[in-house]
Amino acid sequence: MEGLCSGHLFTVFAHIRCDSCRYVTLHSAGLRVNCSSQGFRTIPQLPATVTELLLQHNLLTTVTPGHFDALHNLQLVNLSENPFNCDCSIRYLSHWLKRNQAMSGMAVCASPAVLAHRPIDRLADADFPFCFSAECSGWVYNGILCFVLCFLIGLLLWCLQLARNSTFTLGIDERHSGLEAESLRSLKPKHRARMRRSIGNDDMESPLLNLELLPQILDVLHKQHNIKIKVP
Repeated sequence: MEGLCSGHLFTVFAHIRCDSCRYVTLHSAGLRVNCSSQGFRTIPQLPATVTELLLQHNLLTTVTPGHFDALHNLQLVNLSENPFNCDCSIRYLSHWLKRNQAMSGMAVCASPAVLAHRPIDRLADADFPFCFSAECSGWVYNGILCFVLCFLIGLLLWCLQLARNSTFTLGIDERHSGLEAESLRSLKPKHRARMRRSIGNDDMESPLLNLELLPQILDVLHKQHNIKIKVP
């Protein structure tokens, strides 16, 4: 009991008040926490050593899933006289009370009207049909979404691999309107002078190929871009 509220050591049957709840040490080395009639809408944080928990006459409408799981020493709980709303969120409490029937939870539904005055520990899965439908729909939606994302990622990887392994073949005797040949033009004066004597000035406007660089160009196109040049 040391350090529970103010760092004091309390003796057997000592009565204290902390956070609106009354803590009582029992002769059986247990701890009773009385939080009844405090207007609580949620269950306060409790020490893990609590053995008896009294929460009657409050305004509890549900219990957060997993709230009681950490209270391993809990032997008795009183949840009577609380306006529990028996919707999907109450299923945790219903299952927990069924597993711990000896604790006598005494919790009943206040709403909806179809479940009013029903003990929560006697509720069945059939009382929550819409909850299971929503869970199933959510699971199916998540599954489909995951499948679509995996398919798109796989398709993208396949396209990248296909593009990497693809081979392009160009015939150098054909005109390709989408290709720029400016970088292949021979700029050496002797080449241009030789071509000027053999062809007219109008033809000089078209790009000229430097045949000395052609092997290197073909090698770069093939190795770096996987483009093969078809020679007639």
